Formats: sequence, structure tokens, C-alpha cells
Amino acid sequence: MKGPRDPVDHVRTTRTHAGESMTDNLIMPALVVIGLGLVAFVAMLTAFATNHDGSGVALAVLACVAFIVGSGWLVVEHHRVRRLEQRWYADHPGTTWQPPCS
Repeated sequence: MKGPRDPVDHVRTTRTHAGESMTDNLIMPALVVIGLGLVAFVAMLTAFATNHDGSGVALAVLACVAFIVGSGWLVVEHHRVRRLEQRWYADHPGTTWQPPCS
């Protein structure tokens, strides 16, 4: 059965990572940072279209940093979830192992 800090659904689905982003709230800041990076990217395009080159470069750097930080956060959290899943299978040897879809 699912524990209080276990974002993997072991019982109700054969796709154990389905809905991972909804049950694991630790990735929400990463999604917000990626969203802000997307806003900065659109603002960068607008700045370059209106010949504001200095602002465009600053927004480009901000967008790149936001995408890199947000993506890195997502990767780290996904690896944390995979470690929790492996620990759960080690604690429950009688269950059949379902290969992750992600």
C-alpha cells in the first residue's frame, strides 16, 4: 500500500508512474520555474522584435537559466521517486515487478 511519502501508486495501476506529477508535490516548484522560463522566453522574443537588444539578451539568459534549473529539478525528483520505488520493491519481495514506463 502507498505510504505517506511514497508518490508511486503500487496497487491501482500497472503504470506506476502515471500521475506522478500530481501525487508528488515536490516537483511543483520546478514546474513553476519552467513556466517562468517560458514567460521570459516569450518576453525575450518580444524584446528582440521591438529592437530592445539589451533586454532581450538579459531575458534570454534568464530563460535559459530557468529552463536548466527547472529541468534539473525534475530529473533529481524523478530519480528520487525511482529510488523510493526500488526501496518499496525491496521491502515487498512477494510482489511482481512492473517495469516503469518512464
